[in-house]
Amino acid sequence: MIASSGRRWRNLGAAAGAVTAALFALFDLYQWAAAYAGDHFHNDFTFYYAAAKIGLARGWPSMYDLSLQQAQLDTLGSGIKVAELARYISPPPVAWSAVPLTPLPYPVAYWIWSTLLVAALVGTWYLAAPGAGRARLIYLAAAVGWLPVIYGLQLGQPGMFVALGVAGSYALLRANRPLLAGIALGLLVLKPQLAFLVPLALLAARQYRAFLGSVLALGVLAAASALALGADGLGAYLARLSFAAGVPVNRELTLAYLLGDAARPVQVVVAIWMLGLAYRLRRHGIEWIYVCALVGGMLATPYVHLDDLAMLGLAAWLCLRAKTPAWTWIYLLAGILAVEGEPIWGPIPVIAAELGAVVLLFVAAFTYRDVLTLPQIDARPLELRPKR
Repeated sequence: MIASSGRRWRNLGAAAGAVTAALFALFDLYQWAAAYAGDHFHNDFTFYYAAAKIGLARGWPSMYDLSLQQAQLDTLGSGIKVAELARYISPPPVAWSAVPLTPLPYPVAYWIWSTLLVAALVGTWYLAAPGAGRARLIYLAAAVGWLPVIYGLQLGQPGMFVALGVAGSYALLRANRPLLAGIALGLLVLKPQLAFLVPLALLAARQYRAFLGSVLALGVLAAASALALGADGLGAYLARLSFAAGVPVNRELTLAYLLGDAARPVQVVVAIWMLGLAYRLRRHGIEWIYVCALVGGMLATPYVHLDDLAMLGLAAWLCLRAKTPAWTWIYLLAGILAVEGEPIWGPIPVIAAELGAVVLLFVAAFTYRDVLTLPQIDARPLELRPKR
C-alpha cells in the first residue's frame, strides 16, 4: 500500500514536471520567434556571417577590423552599429563554420544555423541526459524552457556546439574510446571559455589518451587559426579579447562581480582546486570529471554571459547520471531557478549556487566510500568456485 502510494506521487510529480517543462518550452519558442520577427539581425550570428564574408573577401586577419565589420553590417542592411558588446571577437573557426552559409540570403543562413544548434541540443540531450524511456523527454523540454538555453539559441551562439562536444566526449569515454573522446573536445575551439577545464580535468583524472586526443584536435585548430591570422591578425584578435575581458557587463556573472580585480588569482586557485577534485572523484564515475571541470570552469573563466550558463545544465545532467543522494535534486533545482531568475534578482544567487556546488563536490570527494578499491569476496560455496 505504501509502495503504491509512493509510486502514485512519483507519477504525479513526473506529470506535473512534464506539463511545466512543456509550457515553458512553448513560451520560450514563441519568444524566440517574436524576437526574430522584431529584428532579424539582433543576434550574434549576424557577426559570424559578416566575419565570414570579410574573411573570404579581404583575408582572415581583416575580420577583426572594426571598420570593415561596420561596413559589412551596413551592406547586410542590419542597422547594427559596432559597440563594446556588438563586434566579432570569436576565434576564427566560428567564422569558418559560417562560410558554407555565406552564399545564401541572410534569413536562410540564420535558420539553417539555428537548426544545427537545435540538433546539437538534441544530441547533447541524447548523450548526457539522465533517466530512461519517454521520461527523458521531460529533460529535453525543460532544457528548451530554460532561459540560458533559449537565449543562446535566439542569439545563435555556438555554445550548444561546445556542449555537444563535451557530451560526446563523455559518451565516448564511457564507451572506452578515450582518444575519440578527446578529439570530440575539438569543438571547444568555438568558445573555449565554456569548458576549457575539461581537457585538464581529463589529464588530472589520468585519462591520458583522452587528454592526448584533445591536445591533437585543439592543437591542429589553434595552429590553423594562427597561420590564417598571421602576426597582425593574431595581435588584433588578442586585443579584442583583452578589451572584452574588461567590459563590466562581461564580468557580472564571474567572481569579479564580488572581488573586482582580486578575482583573477582566486579564479586560478578555484581552477586548480577543481582539478584536484576531479582527480579525487575519478574512481566514482567519469561523470564527476566533467562535472568538476564544468562547474569550476564557470567560476574560473574571465567573462560569462547568461547563455553560457547552459553548461551548468549539462553539469546537472551528468551529476544526476552519477549515483547521488536523493536530495541532490533539491539543490540542482534551486540552482536552476537561481539562473532562470538572474535578470530579476541579479548574479549573486547564481554565483552562490556555483560556490555551493564547489563545496558539495569537496565534501563528496572526501566522504565518498571508495568501494572500487575494496576486495571482491566470492560468496559461492567452495565446490562451486572455479579451480585455480
